[in-house]
Amino acid sequence: MSDVWTSIALIYVAGVVWGLLVIDARVGVRMGLAVLWPVGPAAFLVTLTILLAASLIAFPMFGLAVAAIAGLVSWIATR
Repeated sequence: MSDVWTSIALIYVAGVVWGLLVIDARVGVRMGLAVLWPVGPAAFLVTLTILLAASLIAFPMFGLAVAAIAGLVSWIATR
């Protein structure tokens, strides 16, 4: 498991170095971008989750299909 965390840390450090050295901005903006860049993928996942939840309500047939699939998966998992 430590290999996974080492890989994640290396990716984060590479993003920080990239943000500090390559971005054409003032030092404060560079540091802010370097520290906050991992928030982007998390915000993307939150946005997709919200859109999926809204689509379940906005499109009832889609919501019914998702509920049916979830029920089927639950039923199979408990057998």
